This record gives sequence, C-alpha cells and structure tokens, in this order.
Amino acid sequence: MEEKKEKNIEELFSEAKKYVDTRLEYGRLMLIKRSAKVFADLVTNAIVGVCFVLAFILGTITLALFLSTVFASFTAGFGCVALLYLFLAVIVYLTKEKYIEKAIVNFTISKYFKKLQEEEEDEQKV
Repeated sequence: MEEKKEKNIEELFSEAKKYVDTRLEYGRLMLIKRSAKVFADLVTNAIVGVCFVLAFILGTITLALFLSTVFASFTAGFGCVALLYLFLAVIVYLTKEKYIEKAIVNFTISKYFKKLQEEEEDEQKV
C-alpha cells in the first residue's frame, strides 16, 4: 500500500512537472509569436513611412520648382515652400498638446488592442 502511494505521488509530481514545462514552453512560444508580429508591424510601418517621406520630399521639390517657374525665380519658389513649412510648423507646435498627441496616443492604443483581439480570436479558432 505504501509503495502504491509513493508511486502515485511520483506520478503526480512527474505530471505536474510536465504540465509546468509545457506551460513555460507555451508562454515562450506565445512571446516569440507576439514579438514577431510586433517586429513585422514595425518593419512594414517603417517601409510605408519611408515611402511617404520620399513622396513628400519629392512633392515638395516639385512644388518648389513649379513656384520657381511661376515667380521666375528659384529663390522665390523655394522661399515660398520654406514659408509654407514654417507656417505648418508653427501650427503643429501650437496644437500638439491639445490635438496631435491625443490623436496619436488614441490611434496607437486602439491599433494595439485591435491586434490583441485578433490574436485572441485566432487562438479561439484553434
């Protein structure tokens, strides 16, 4: 009887150890999966951001060259574009705390929770 109890305790301990090891492995794999998703998201967002910046810079140069032909002066064309950017910078500086930062924070948080919800739905399907 004593041997049976000892064997049952050993089996129980062995099963508990397997369970803990399995849970640790599952947690590690989930961490890797989430890290990979975040990394992929960052890379794709960076690529899109670079494309937008390039388009913006080239559009700015095009606008400056167009205004240069309108004013018949490169200085006037590029100066108008510089003044436009200065005006935009002042507007952004004055409204950044009230509108811009809140919008960015809300967008980031909603995007993060949307991704978490999608992950949970994918896990429930499996």
